[in-house]
Amino acid sequence: MSLTFHWFLPTNGDSRHVVGGGHGTPATASGRDRPPTVGYLSQIARAAEDLGFVGALTPTGAWCEDAWLTTAMVSRHTERLKFLVAFRPGFVSPTLAAQMAATFQRQSGGRLLLNVVTGGESQEQRAYGDFLDKDARYRRTGEFLRIVRELWQGKAVDLDGAHLRVEDARLVRLPDPVPEVYFGGSSPLAGEVAARHADVYLTWGEPPAQVAGKLDWIRGLAAAEGRTLRFGIRLHVITRDTSAQAWAEADRLLAGFDPETVRSVQAGLARSESEGQRRMLALHGGDREALEIHPNLWAGIGLVRGGAGTALVGSHEEVADRIEEYHALGIDEFVLSGYPHLEEAYWFGEGVLPRLAVRGLWRHPWDRPARTSPQVPSAS
Repeated sequence: MSLTFHWFLPTNGDSRHVVGGGHGTPATASGRDRPPTVGYLSQIARAAEDLGFVGALTPTGAWCEDAWLTTAMVSRHTERLKFLVAFRPGFVSPTLAAQMAATFQRQSGGRLLLNVVTGGESQEQRAYGDFLDKDARYRRTGEFLRIVRELWQGKAVDLDGAHLRVEDARLVRLPDPVPEVYFGGSSPLAGEVAARHADVYLTWGEPPAQVAGKLDWIRGLAAAEGRTLRFGIRLHVITRDTSAQAWAEADRLLAGFDPETVRSVQAGLARSESEGQRRMLALHGGDREALEIHPNLWAGIGLVRGGAGTALVGSHEEVADRIEEYHALGIDEFVLSGYPHLEEAYWFGEGVLPRLAVRGLWRHPWDRPARTSPQVPSAS
């Protein structure tokens, strides 16, 4: 089985420095270094497509551009790349969302994937008119996905739920193919929703032992529902010809973290209701020291960014080793990013993917030969 790799569209802006934001915190000023124009995002998307990434995740929230509109525009500048569109069920009716997804599939040639984000921050949710608490939001997400999936099957749907109600809902035209649903979350209710409705369960980049425990938890819940899920992981990457070069880049990024910004972001993230965010914060505790929490796994990104806060850092061989380590746990899909996203896509695509191809773990999805790179020392 070939591993699947997705890249990231930085609709909050891009930079040679880390662009912070997310989980109730605003994007940092560095996000204005490269504004998220359709032209620039299309450059990233075309590079990812050429290099062999299957899709590109587009985030959701007040800190970034709208994912549906942005990807619809960028899709016109690509041919095969899929778009993993993050969206929040509480902001749109399930029937309309099912219709939007069907339209996207027809107009893009079947290139939509959906990342369902329940929303971990009540303050941000209330700004959009959503006043449910966290547990209620997850229960609503379950009702939402039940309606959407039945509509995609061509059924007429009647549901009088605790949070959603539809009568004789149906789609005139069905999506082809039906978009796959990606879903993440570390709370008990998140696990229940994933087990019942997700195709791919996503976890943030925790050390392998913690990831293994989370995957076993979801496998058990899915088995109780008579289902089997695939698994993916969300990570940043800093990969270079040598280990020393990669860690020098990590040190450069860390040196650009203003102490006051770190304190402000950490204070904001500490108020997060997200269990996943709590687990991310626990990896570093706001401390700039000892950020390598597992070989080649660096928690520095999480000092200034909400959500995914860890990066694989090392030589191309070392990063390939860590990917193989996560794959051994059951991870088949990797959603990656790096600063800046255009250049880092090439570092990974030209440095790591060919090495994974040699190991028999990856093949170019468009049947193109993997780009070859000169052999270099794995660490120095």
